[in-house]
Amino acid sequence: MEKFFKLKENGTTAGREVVAGLTTFFAMAYIIAVNPTLLSGAGMEWGAVFLATIIAAIIGTLVMGLVANVPYAQAPGMGLNAFFVYTVCGALGFTWQQALSMVFICGLINIFITVTKIRKYIIKAIPRSLQNAIGGGIGIFVAYLGFLNVKIIALGDVPAIATLNQPSLWLFLIGLALTIVLLVCKVKGAILIGIVVTALLGIPMGVTATTDTISFTEACRQLPTTFCAIFTKEGLGSLFADPAKIPLVLITIFSFSLSDTFDTIGTFIGTGRRTGIFSEEDEKAMESRPGFKSKMDKALFADATATSIGAILGTSNTTTYVESAAGIGAGGRTGLTSVVVAICFAVSAFLATFVSAIPFAATAPALVSVGVMMMSAFREIEWDNFEEAVPAFFAGVFMALCYSISYGIAAGFIFYCIVKVCKGKAREIHPILWVATALFVLNFILLATL
Repeated sequence: MEKFFKLKENGTTAGREVVAGLTTFFAMAYIIAVNPTLLSGAGMEWGAVFLATIIAAIIGTLVMGLVANVPYAQAPGMGLNAFFVYTVCGALGFTWQQALSMVFICGLINIFITVTKIRKYIIKAIPRSLQNAIGGGIGIFVAYLGFLNVKIIALGDVPAIATLNQPSLWLFLIGLALTIVLLVCKVKGAILIGIVVTALLGIPMGVTATTDTISFTEACRQLPTTFCAIFTKEGLGSLFADPAKIPLVLITIFSFSLSDTFDTIGTFIGTGRRTGIFSEEDEKAMESRPGFKSKMDKALFADATATSIGAILGTSNTTTYVESAAGIGAGGRTGLTSVVVAICFAVSAFLATFVSAIPFAATAPALVSVGVMMMSAFREIEWDNFEEAVPAFFAGVFMALCYSISYGIAAGFIFYCIVKVCKGKAREIHPILWVATALFVLNFILLATL
């Protein structure tokens, strides 16, 4: 195990990696029940999506851990699954088989731009100030995600703190205080301890409670309805059958791919560079070597392949989870963390009732605490230099306000180009950054015309 995962080289231990894996799993376990519930709104069988979600998460996370040796977990992404159901199948009128086919093609595109190292070149083209802004912005996003999950922020006409009249809100506040105290006192496994203790406290409060799910056997019976559905005449066979709809199909695939690509890039930059998981020295050392060998190369490839695999199984875009930051915050540094997450997902297929009992009130404190840690990246930005502060502000803050990593990156890119052009420094903008910015602008225009 030491030799395979290089634990000492990465400054970690097996025990710490296991704790990190459990922390990441509990932080993202909600997807096991949420994703099938959401996708069933498009007409898909709940049990089939339930198993597809778990299998896609296992395969993608194992590849991330065993091939790339990095502590990231993968599963169908929130936001992209909502786009799948409400926009693609709902507003645009595509069938779920056609939507899955588009996700599959999106995965193939991501594989291509990863194999050709376009995605890594995009990362290298992002200036240091924006990389720090993305890192801090993901901290805001992760913390905001925690607040929204527990609904302590009421999003009405005027956003405000929710009325503290619900047991779940009090449990969250107790868990947040506990987690912060444990972190301040530097207790080993503080984040995981906080999740477990908070979940246990939720039992007498009536917040931690099991939910009804279908049996594993029944889910297995339903899986064939989505497995390889993209290869039927209702899937890829019908996707390009209507010439009038081909432009719309291409626009939708483009939107899927752009969001998927930059969500991953943002997650890797925000969590990997700050912690040394993806070091600049490692990347520079690999530049002169032929092949596909660096951690970044392998991690990007693992993420790209997971999307197509998930589509074959029967779920929307499988992507690298920003909640992996919780495990990284708990000390995860190698692929052993990912392997632990994958094992937990495998067990959850049989214990879904109990896994679903972990409430958001128990996991949200972990996300908020990790968000606080990640915001340290903002200190590297020259905030008194308005030229640097403007794109950094939009990149960092828009991630939370738009509930999208890729939209935050888009805002940062656009304002970076505007500022540089106005200052007569257009030559400082990397050509790849020009192209990426143009693609984001094009995407916004196309989405506005759908």
